[in-house]
Amino acid sequence: MDALPKRVVVLGLGRQGMAMVRFFARAGVHVRASDKRDARALADRVAELRDLGVELVLGGHPLSLLDGADMLALSGGIPLTLPIVQEARHRGIPLVSDAELTLRYAVQPTVGITGSAGKTTTTTLVGLMAQRAGWPVQVGGNIGTPLLDRLDALTQDTWLVLELSSFQLELCTHSPHVAAVLNVTPNHLDRHPSMEAYAEAKRNIFRYQQPGDKLILGWDNEWTRGWARRAVPSGVRLFLFSLEEEVPLGTYVRGDRLLLRDGEGEQLLCRVEEIPLRGRHNVANVLAAAAVAGAMGVPVDAIREAVRTFRGVPHRLEEVARHRGVLWVNDSIATAPERVVAALRSFDEPIVLLAGGKDKNLPWDEFARVAGERVRWVIAFGDAGPLVERVLRPYVGRSRIQGVEVVRDLEAAVRRAAAVAQPGEVVLLSPGGTSFDAYQNFEERGEHFRQLVRSLVNEVGHP
Repeated sequence: MDALPKRVVVLGLGRQGMAMVRFFARAGVHVRASDKRDARALADRVAELRDLGVELVLGGHPLSLLDGADMLALSGGIPLTLPIVQEARHRGIPLVSDAELTLRYAVQPTVGITGSAGKTTTTTLVGLMAQRAGWPVQVGGNIGTPLLDRLDALTQDTWLVLELSSFQLELCTHSPHVAAVLNVTPNHLDRHPSMEAYAEAKRNIFRYQQPGDKLILGWDNEWTRGWARRAVPSGVRLFLFSLEEEVPLGTYVRGDRLLLRDGEGEQLLCRVEEIPLRGRHNVANVLAAAAVAGAMGVPVDAIREAVRTFRGVPHRLEEVARHRGVLWVNDSIATAPERVVAALRSFDEPIVLLAGGKDKNLPWDEFARVAGERVRWVIAFGDAGPLVERVLRPYVGRSRIQGVEVVRDLEAAVRRAAAVAQPGEVVLLSPGGTSFDAYQNFEERGEHFRQLVRSLVNEVGHP
């Protein structure tokens, strides 16, 4: 195991930053922590930080923070273009994320899951599969509670199942024992300088794997299929999952059956209709989770039980209410046009689509084409509202889309949707943009949507 640094600087005091502070402080490392917010904004954390003996620098990130530092630890979302980060690189100070520290210092077996879409559903389902087998397991990383500051409290046989984002992975020089990349499609190009840089950050999840480790890759995606053919580290065992083809080792679909081929034969996981989650993309998520669990050694009976009882994750095609014949669905997680396409393909009913938010410089072409096939009315909101309207305007009257309108915010969008939706239709919040034009995160946006819908239902009475 690598030695701990003597003096570390932690930038950003969100969930991940606080976990890193606790981890280092409890290990006796001198910690200097910095956040651009002031003490008033961080009042709930300042007392704990002082109790831990942390040196606090608030309100900015002066370059003097780096004086004497052996390591710079970055919270998720801290841009690598910050002057202090550039200065650290110039001085040769190593950069780390909470994910890198977890993978570097955990004595427990680690599973890491990444991808442009499906990470949270797949990670959650893998954790449930291990639980159904009676295994000790903790799910964390980019979801839930960071596990870094809890490593000492966990037994050495506890499986750590981690969702890992490109932001966390771009600083990783260690890989998990079981790694999975579900897919790689354009995303976060407002953060990464190119599609290639984004993909290379994702690749770090398996780049440093050792002989005997396991790797799961999606066979239906161009990037991950390419890696399966030419980038698997020596001695690493490769598993695949596919909706389109049977694979030599991993999971796939034949007819209406999901099957696992584990090297000892072929086993039935379930039938497609037994999956409680809506949409073909969720069949892919189940295949991915089953391939990961199979690579871990989870018994097939536990995998089956988890699939049949899993009801999904909030803000992902979450049914909020059915009122006056209209189904209201929260898919706030859809922060890229590709995610909206998957959501639209999950419904046969006519759709009133609420789209917008903040654009990430991603292509909207396929979104427009699929919306033209499946959406009756579009209500665009937020910073990207005019962009959505511009992309879809040529389809009005020439496809299923009867109208596109732009409103100020989500509240106005919900009000307008209530006016135009007809019995038998779906009102779908699936924005295609991030939440950062109006909210802290997609969860806050989704919760606001829930509140607005429930208020609307209560206001006009129950069906």
